[in-house]
Amino acid sequence: MLGCMNGERVRRWLTLSSGVVECLCFAGVVFGWASLMFVLKVEGYFGYLCVNATGPNGTVYTDCSSQDEQFSLVFTIASFMNNFLTLPNGFLFDRFGTTAARLLGISLYTTGTLLIAFSNAATSLLLFPALSFIAVGGILLLITNMQVGNLFGSHRSTIITLYNGAFDSSSVIFLIVKVLSEGGVSMHTSFFFLSACSVIHLTRTFLLMPRTHIPHPLPEGYTYGLSCGQSETFSPEEPGENNVHVQSEGGAESAPFQPVSTKTEVASFRSCVLSWFFLWHLVWLSVMQLRHYLFIGTLNPMLTRLTHGDPALVSRYTNAFAITQLCGVLCAPWNGLIMDRHKGKRRAPGESEEEADLRSAVLSLFLTALQCLLFSICASTPFLPLQYLSFALQVLNRSFLYGGNAAFISIAFPTCHFGKLYGLMMALSAVVSLLQYPCFALVKGLLDGDPLYVNIGLSILSLTAFIHPFYVYVHCRRQAVRRERPQANGGTVTPVNGTRPRAVPTVS
Repeated sequence: MLGCMNGERVRRWLTLSSGVVECLCFAGVVFGWASLMFVLKVEGYFGYLCVNATGPNGTVYTDCSSQDEQFSLVFTIASFMNNFLTLPNGFLFDRFGTTAARLLGISLYTTGTLLIAFSNAATSLLLFPALSFIAVGGILLLITNMQVGNLFGSHRSTIITLYNGAFDSSSVIFLIVKVLSEGGVSMHTSFFFLSACSVIHLTRTFLLMPRTHIPHPLPEGYTYGLSCGQSETFSPEEPGENNVHVQSEGGAESAPFQPVSTKTEVASFRSCVLSWFFLWHLVWLSVMQLRHYLFIGTLNPMLTRLTHGDPALVSRYTNAFAITQLCGVLCAPWNGLIMDRHKGKRRAPGESEEEADLRSAVLSLFLTALQCLLFSICASTPFLPLQYLSFALQVLNRSFLYGGNAAFISIAFPTCHFGKLYGLMMALSAVVSLLQYPCFALVKGLLDGDPLYVNIGLSILSLTAFIHPFYVYVHCRRQAVRRERPQANGGTVTPVNGTRPRAVPTVS
């Protein structure tokens, strides 16, 4: 029995560490687009859109603004699909479990990398489906990995943010493709290698990941994968019940037998979506995500403008941006530590764990909004050396943004709805992110390539992100007042999530 427990401990740490490697090397590579775009330009993709033009002083130069616009459209569509298709993917994950979701993600990811591997300048249009497949497949790998945080109870938010930080840092992979390309290794060879790595994803799927889901809170003695002996299956599909089925030996998740207890009412998916928490969290995520997407999608043209077209300087700053992305995996866990800082400490009398989690999230939400404001101001300043600071603030804010997004959803809403709510949140924010393309067209057209006014507008818009932490803070204060005056509720204390465990306050 002791050996069985040690085996489970080793398996959990292998699952955690291999998941970090998977997210770090594969899941979010699409956000290294600035580095890949540099290589694609050298390879001549969309080169037919470059035309000769005459400058004000009669000099002839090559105008590639239409090429830049086409590359921007590729990234806009891919980033939109990355978020929007998270909604059906979330339903798929909640309904069919980890194995089905991962197999779909691996198939899409491999198809995308193979499309780029077989493409060339004459088939530039293949970039549209290829980058979208890579984006959607990568986000599925992230979604299925985030549940691993449930295996490490008191460090749950820290691990969720760690995975999101690794997701952000994986954009450095396209920098490696760029460096290898400059060193003589074909871009196509690099993408064939990424395609072959799908064997790693399949191995993790069947050996180190659960077949269905990892429940939260974790039942005592919970196991997954190949078990040491005969046990009973834990099935999280029906929230609020202890679903116990007789299980034979072998590869399914299990927990010790527990008698069926009284059902606990869980908030419906509809009530979660119609809550103020969901609305303000959507605003918080959408405005900051739009700022990041526009920055990434227009980085190459911006650097070209600030360097006056010097390709060596553009390459140097592109490399600097990609290298800073690697720091996301180091920055993100700090956000999780902020959210988990109350774990192990004594709570106030009558305060539930869910309410303590929510109270700890306020600081994280506020700091993320503040980082975005500072990043937007730096990015709006047309001073080339300052962009190094913009790169640092961007990776810090991005790692806080996506890690905090997933962690907040896991805290404020029932676990049984996590995949659907996370998917819907990302899908709705994706609709807002489509504004990046008209913003880019506005800069290229009416503003004659100068993004100053658009950047100022986005900086002002980012101020709306501060509404969310303020609302959560006010909600927590109201709950504290109710605990101090229990007689106002008939002598009982209303938990943070109303009368329904882990639910959220609905729209009044």
